[in-house]
Amino acid sequence: MIFRFSSMIFLRITVAVVLSMAWGKIGLCEEKSTAPNFVIILIDDMGYGDIGPYGSKVNRTPHLDRMAAEGMKLTSFYAAPVCTPSRAQMMTGCYAKRVSLPNVIFPACPIGLNTKEQTVASLLKQQGYATMAIGKWHLGDQPEFLPTQHGFDHYLGLPYSNDMGGNAPPGSKGRPPLPLLRDAKVIEAPAEQDKLTELYTEEAVKFIAANKDRHFFLYLPHTAVHVPLHPGKAFQGKSTNGKFGDWVEEVDWSVGRVLDTLKKLKLDERTLVLFTSDNGPWHVKGKDSGVAGPLRGHKGSTWEGGMREPTIAWWPGKIAPGSLCDAPLSEIDVLPTLVKLAGGQVPADRKIDGKDFWPLLSGQNKESPHEALFYFNGNRLEAVRSGPWKLALVHQAELDQKFSKAQLRSFTPALYNLDADIGEKTNVAAEHPEVVARLQGFVKQMDADLGATGVGPGVRPPGRSADPKPLWQRSAKEYD
Repeated sequence: MIFRFSSMIFLRITVAVVLSMAWGKIGLCEEKSTAPNFVIILIDDMGYGDIGPYGSKVNRTPHLDRMAAEGMKLTSFYAAPVCTPSRAQMMTGCYAKRVSLPNVIFPACPIGLNTKEQTVASLLKQQGYATMAIGKWHLGDQPEFLPTQHGFDHYLGLPYSNDMGGNAPPGSKGRPPLPLLRDAKVIEAPAEQDKLTELYTEEAVKFIAANKDRHFFLYLPHTAVHVPLHPGKAFQGKSTNGKFGDWVEEVDWSVGRVLDTLKKLKLDERTLVLFTSDNGPWHVKGKDSGVAGPLRGHKGSTWEGGMREPTIAWWPGKIAPGSLCDAPLSEIDVLPTLVKLAGGQVPADRKIDGKDFWPLLSGQNKESPHEALFYFNGNRLEAVRSGPWKLALVHQAELDQKFSKAQLRSFTPALYNLDADIGEKTNVAAEHPEVVARLQGFVKQMDADLGATGVGPGVRPPGRSADPKPLWQRSAKEYD
């Protein structure tokens, strides 16, 4: 009897332990299943005023209008003045200067994104996410710099800007034909640019469908709307705003395809989609350029028009429809936000400049997580923003202005209240010396970290190729 009684107790304990372990696993699965999928759609050179939600009357963007109506419009979301730094910030959660990518890089450049840097993709991959990049990379075209070396399972796209192709034959100097890469191999050169937006979009839809039963991260940095303009055949001549309008409207179609696919597969309530641009409009391109709307400045400048981007966040059931966020935020905030939502940890062994901004997207908070945001142009710190206040430290670039060395040396910092003066027309520094002093305190802190002009102690080295070569001179084996 004692033996039978003991056996029954043992059996019950064993069953309880097994059930507890099973429920524990189920609990873990349920906990993990609450983590969302992520889609980042990044446009090239789109201005603040180029889409309907931000006031455009010349470009038809019904899908982006719907995205904003169903999600949140971010009115003070910042990038960088030009493309490589912007993409470095998006991937690493750091100011581009911190990871030594403050300027545009070109084909066969010896530097690129260091493999020691953690990216959004590599951190999400640690959480079991399927990851893919589709579109313009522009963080280095040497083998160690490509997306597949930075956490992406797969890649399809151009390694740099669509105006960086050439006609140099193999073995000669100059730029090679514009290459289209699949993972790390050239599959087409020159790339058929008129087909790129459709190609990227269909590849994105396939990726989403193939990974509908697991967590995924899709990074979709379009080639559009960078010059030369290449709208697809179905969109050519269809807008009222020339080639530029045609391509904006094709981008809108692409966004619609992605959102509709998520809804069709019942993934919409499990997926956070972020739409934004890498920098402001390239005004020197005239009619082939977009517009900055109410903002002053353009691509290449640290005026608002160069760095403040049209940005929409969409996650049905989690982000309130028709909501608005005016707090200053930045693409450096993407990495910590996505990683935290996925249940991961931001690296603790290095400084990450970005902050988690999910409390703002979810409506729990309305205040920026940043005391200050910094406007770098290359290695030079040109402005700082805190709350509504922006302090310009140097003459900021204007298309029609040139300054003498004496004028540059004699510049007195200018203060703008962006809440009252979004166009940066009125310098109010004289009326608010205490604000100027406070913002100069932030400049002093940053100077001690990254350096306001030179390179400070907080700057980490870039990746460096010992033998940089143009793509066509490398064997397929070198990219494996």
